[in-house]
Amino acid sequence: MIRRNPNGDLPVIDESAYVDQTAIVCGKVVVGANVFIGPYAVIRADETRDDGSMEPIIIGANSNIQDGVVIHSRAGGRVTIGEHTSIAHRSIIHGPCAVGDRVFIGFNSVLFNCTVEEQAVVRHNSVVEGCRVPPRFHIPSTTAIRCDADLEGIEQVTPDFTSFSEDVARANISLVQGYRRLRNEF
Repeated sequence: MIRRNPNGDLPVIDESAYVDQTAIVCGKVVVGANVFIGPYAVIRADETRDDGSMEPIIIGANSNIQDGVVIHSRAGGRVTIGEHTSIAHRSIIHGPCAVGDRVFIGFNSVLFNCTVEEQAVVRHNSVVEGCRVPPRFHIPSTTAIRCDADLEGIEQVTPDFTSFSEDVARANISLVQGYRRLRNEF
C-alpha cells in the first residue's frame, strides 16, 4: 500500500522498483531503481519536528528491504539506505540513521540513531545504536554496539562475508525483475 502521511507527502518510487502488495510505504519516502520491498515491510516517514518539517527516508538503487522490515524515524529525522544494501527479514531501522552502500543488515537486527558505513556487515539479532560503525566492519550475531568503545576488537569484513552480502543483493535484484513480470497476473 502506497499512501500519504498526514502532511500530504506521497512516496516517490522509481518505476523499476518492486513493492509487494502487503508492504506499506507511507509519506516522505524516496525509493530508487531496482529496489525490492518485500512482503509486510513498513516504511513510514510521517513524524515531524516541532516546526512541522521532516527529512525523507531514502532507499538507494539496487537495495532490498526484505519481509517484515520496519523503517521509521522519530521527529522528522533522516534515514538513508545506500545502494546495493540488504536489510534482512524483520530488522528495524529507526532514524535518524544512515546505512551506507553494500551493507548487509542481518535478520532481526535493530539500528537506531547510528551510522553504518559502506560494506559493513551487521549479523543477525544485533543492536547498533548511538554510534558509527566504520567501513568494512563485521558485527557478529547477537552483538550490541552502543558506543565507539564497543567496536574495539571487532574485525573487518572477510571476503566470505563480502561475497555473501553481494550474493544476497544480486538475488534480490533478480526477484525485482521476476515479480515485476508477474505484476499483471494478480
